[in-house]
Amino acid sequence: MTHAEGDDIPAVVLIVEDNATNRYILGSWLSRAGHTVLEAEDGGQGLALLEERRSSGEPMPELAVVDVHLPDMSGFEVCERIKDDPFTTGIPVIHVSATAIGTGDRTQGLYRGADAYLTEPIAPSELLATVTSALRYSRARSRAERLAQRLTTLNEVTLEIYAAPGAETLAAAAARGASALIGSAAAVLTQSPHADTVHLTHITAAGRPSSGQATTELLARLSAPGLGSRTGVAVTDLPEVGALPLQGAVTLVAARTKRGRPPVCIAVEAAAATTGEDRKLLTQFAQACALALEALRSYTEEHTLAVTLQRAFLPGRLPQRPGVRLAVRYIAATAQNEIGGDFYEAVETPTGLLLAVGDVVGHSLEAAVVMGELRHALRAYAIDGHGPRAVLERLDTLLTTVRPGWTATICLVLVAPDGGSVEIANAGHLPPLLLDPVGGEGRFVREHGPLLGLNLPQPDSVRREIPPGTVLLLVTDGLVEVRGVDLTVSLEQLRAAAAGAPRDPERLCRALLDSFDRPQEDDIVLFAARIGAVTAAQEPPGAPGTVTMTTGAGA
Repeated sequence: MTHAEGDDIPAVVLIVEDNATNRYILGSWLSRAGHTVLEAEDGGQGLALLEERRSSGEPMPELAVVDVHLPDMSGFEVCERIKDDPFTTGIPVIHVSATAIGTGDRTQGLYRGADAYLTEPIAPSELLATVTSALRYSRARSRAERLAQRLTTLNEVTLEIYAAPGAETLAAAAARGASALIGSAAAVLTQSPHADTVHLTHITAAGRPSSGQATTELLARLSAPGLGSRTGVAVTDLPEVGALPLQGAVTLVAARTKRGRPPVCIAVEAAAATTGEDRKLLTQFAQACALALEALRSYTEEHTLAVTLQRAFLPGRLPQRPGVRLAVRYIAATAQNEIGGDFYEAVETPTGLLLAVGDVVGHSLEAAVVMGELRHALRAYAIDGHGPRAVLERLDTLLTTVRPGWTATICLVLVAPDGGSVEIANAGHLPPLLLDPVGGEGRFVREHGPLLGLNLPQPDSVRREIPPGTVLLLVTDGLVEVRGVDLTVSLEQLRAAAAGAPRDPERLCRALLDSFDRPQEDDIVLFAARIGAVTAAQEPPGAPGTVTMTTGAGA
């Protein structure tokens, strides 16, 4: 039962007394003091009355006055059964007796659960003072227990909003949290971090959720009376707001943690938020919601900036060469704001078209800078006429000299001018995959040397003759690597998926991304090249040599 903050509020009191005269006297004293009295003639009747009120949902007694000598059981046993029941254990019990007045009787009664023990004759003032004292203690304990439970709920719902991955899930968590805290229907308005979309999320008192969209004008209008353009939290009592799916007057809490940002508005039915405790809990929760939304907004802004910088370090375009059709996918991981070191490159050289995919170990702005330095150096060495192995050796020298401590993996593939062969040099990267023009299982070229940055010699590059229409596939580990799964298993899955996919590079990339559609923890580079002439039946719509580049999650 919910009580007002004062301890002088009248209570429902149960009297268990077999003597009708004594029962009448005790009841009249309590009634004149404003209390509501329930009467029972023996212990069984008193316990049955408690059970009946529990089942019916009627207000439970806040206190019981129990005679020690009853015809069916002792008052001590009645007290023990009240205290042993979790539903009634908080009801204070005051024993009264005209015969069990010795020290042993009083001691036994108190040991067996009674909160007070009065012996007759009892003065009215003594009874009422004892009742007031017992109620003061039990109500204080109830308030403390209720507050502890509500603070636990506040902690739980706050953790839920901080764990929300997006604006819509945050709004839903905020509405559920406000409803759980106040025990009523609740509505929450939040604006998406990356758009002008305002989410209106409603939770009924029965816990049924619904969501829709509102306008920025409504958000501004509701927050204006209390919060205005200030930062902080403001509580406002409003008459019925037709735009909100709540009944009657509304208690609205608006919160903003950074000037110029849209506020968070939490609204509950005013009839449910009647105490200072209610308003304080709503204030704390609204502040937490505003902080969580601001963190989400900052994350979105930082991630957008990180991806923009990451793209700036990559090629703006790829060369178009007759007889070679290219497609590339670069997908930045969405699970982090840090910039990765994955990269790709394609550059015309005096000895053919050089294709490259690499990965600088680490995720940070510095890793991206190292990646940019390696990519530009790679272009310079390749244009200068150095072969794949010589390029890797020079990149290793550059890395160990200029960026000691950094390592990287790079796979280089030089496509011969006539398209009849490829020369491969691999410094610790995933093996490239060669797919025959039509059918076939595909084969990895597994020869490789150590990763760059260790100042170790690279082995000779390997040459493979290829038939016209062969497809070359280069990837970074973000596509195939799964925590707890052996990499050889993942590579075999990649080979099988690629072997059964279309040979057009564009469609091949699309099919592989669909095959490996799972939570992404790292950047992905997927680079496909079809080399050599193909028949008209093998050529999909679109001009030969078309370059398709897509970046961003879900590309």
